[in-house]
Amino acid sequence: MTDVLIVVAHPDDAEIAMGMRMRDHSLAGDHVRVHCLSPGALTPEEAQRRRSECLAAGTVLGVAQYTFAQIPDNQFVERRVEINRELFRIMGERRPDIVYTHYPDDQHLDHRITADEVTTAALREADNLSYFRSPYSRAFEPTEVFIGTPALLNNKAEALQCFASQTQFDMNAFTTLATVTHRQHVHHRVVERFPAGHTCAELFRTVRTIRFATHTEGENLSRSRGSSTGT
Repeated sequence: MTDVLIVVAHPDDAEIAMGMRMRDHSLAGDHVRVHCLSPGALTPEEAQRRRSECLAAGTVLGVAQYTFAQIPDNQFVERRVEINRELFRIMGERRPDIVYTHYPDDQHLDHRITADEVTTAALREADNLSYFRSPYSRAFEPTEVFIGTPALLNNKAEALQCFASQTQFDMNAFTTLATVTHRQHVHHRVVERFPAGHTCAELFRTVRTIRFATHTEGENLSRSRGSSTGT
């Protein structure tokens, strides 16, 4: 089982960017946790509504744990130290195998701060780190193209429909983007060889991937979780 941690600035950021990948992780038996730094609302009532929407979407996608911090919207610059401490606390509670977060070059300042601080923490506390593409990412060139299926895309659409407070959502646009996005980055001769039914995509940029040797001669190597130490 892989421990997956997704850190986002606001409610719905994870589902928009990587809802199919989230569901695929959960179907593989991985432990998926989403940590949202901001309630994404100005009043306690609105924050509770958005929290409920996240939990409903998480149920659709098989998220094992959805947690929330209380960093106010558009105050991430002033709260950088608090965000940094929060991220080290979260990763210390259950050390992730892989962390996903925003791409640093983003039109939204909260997304940029989140990406920078997650990178600082994850490169110390996790083996693997990847950035996802969001609608506001700039100059994003993927190093990993996740190809999903219509069933996974339907799961993503169902999860996004849980965010009823976000009236700007255009499901037709999200569906169209998912079904054509890989063609911008993958040659059509490669696309033609995709397995049947793999017709939609989400994009990621790998920051670090660690792989351990599994085939050795004369050695019996094992790695237990929590055996490594940091300074």
